[in-house]
Amino acid sequence: MGLSNWTRYPKIANNYFTFKNLEELKKLFKANRMYIPYGNGRSYSDCCLNEHIIYCKNYNYLLDFDKEKGEIQAQGGVLLSEVLEVIVPKGWFLKVTPGTKYITLGGAIAADVHGKNHHIDGCFSEAVLEFKLLLPSGDVICCKKGDELFHATCGGLGLTGIIIDARIQLKRIKSKNIKQITIKTRNFEETLDVFEKFANAAFSVAWMDCFSKGREKGRGIFMAGDFVDDGDLEYRSRPHLNIPFDLPSLILNKFTIRVFNFLYYKKIRDEISEEVVDIDKFFYPLDSIENWNRIYGRRGFLQYQFILPKNKSYEGIEEILWTIAKHKKTPFLAVLKLHGKENNNLLSFPLEGYSLALDFKIEKGIFKLMEELDKIVSKYGGRLNLYKDARVSREMFENGYHKAKIFREVRKKYELYKYLQSRMSARLSI
Repeated sequence: MGLSNWTRYPKIANNYFTFKNLEELKKLFKANRMYIPYGNGRSYSDCCLNEHIIYCKNYNYLLDFDKEKGEIQAQGGVLLSEVLEVIVPKGWFLKVTPGTKYITLGGAIAADVHGKNHHIDGCFSEAVLEFKLLLPSGDVICCKKGDELFHATCGGLGLTGIIIDARIQLKRIKSKNIKQITIKTRNFEETLDVFEKFANAAFSVAWMDCFSKGREKGRGIFMAGDFVDDGDLEYRSRPHLNIPFDLPSLILNKFTIRVFNFLYYKKIRDEISEEVVDIDKFFYPLDSIENWNRIYGRRGFLQYQFILPKNKSYEGIEEILWTIAKHKKTPFLAVLKLHGKENNNLLSFPLEGYSLALDFKIEKGIFKLMEELDKIVSKYGGRLNLYKDARVSREMFENGYHKAKIFREVRKKYELYKYLQSRMSARLSI
């Protein structure tokens, strides 16, 4: 079968090719195949899948670290976890990080990932000073903000070339620890009110209980935080629990999800509490469980992550929650984030508003539900996250991504469509 994405849907037979140096990589493009670059396979989408894959994870040297300026240069296959082990003890952190540290630097740029601080610091590309991009022609282009290939590549999901290496700006910190404020909210309206109250918090996120009903509908646990100043920079990755095999899909059902949500909500006893936690617990809680995707069973799962403009978020998310309840489907996980202004990249996901990420196991009726959710998202002027989506239609994509035409023009200008293609790009005709 070859390589898969993190959700393990869809399953696509593929061959993958590795390379040791730039010359070997250039030779791959002379073989008259359509490739897509692949990092560590943590995408939830089919954007990293194709019949032929260029496996980039082994191209992973750290090239330079300026400890005074807080700049690091590394090859595209370096994992963010490997970067953290070098920079945190020296008093630096990633300016933007997603919810897992087990993605490659090239993947972070290609997806233009965001984190718990998008409302303050934007996407990962805001920290990118420059990167070298190998085009299928064999040319290596140095890309910086303002260059068309920079804004097409950041968020372009591997469809513009191979990111050879990149230099990124880091964030100064004085501790590996974060002071976290946790607030229990009683319903969705209160959850949004808390987000607005903490709009200037460095980092914020909320878990939502999608099983709650009536006056408690949309209740959740809101968390905000920022680094403390205690001088503790001793950083070590935590030992991992491991799920060594696929669990039976029947384990995740309405009853077990309801019990999990109840216990997770009730474990927070106080309405407002404070504690100091480390980097891994605050930013990467799921990374503490190795192979956690196996809890969904062999069929895998889907994530439905959408974003709506801020002035339509309350009404739109309310309708989404109502529709999910109507279909009697319940996501195992629901995560709400506040986002800042849209950037200049052609296919980046965030816009100013709220996003909600919903994890569903694959079962009968789930695709029908998502088609109905698509209509709601489009109605409210939103869009789906491309590196989390594996099934949306071209029409839905066109409605949400208004710069898609420009992206296609860039692909045509450099004849990239002849050499770089994923299942996603074929599905969406980009």
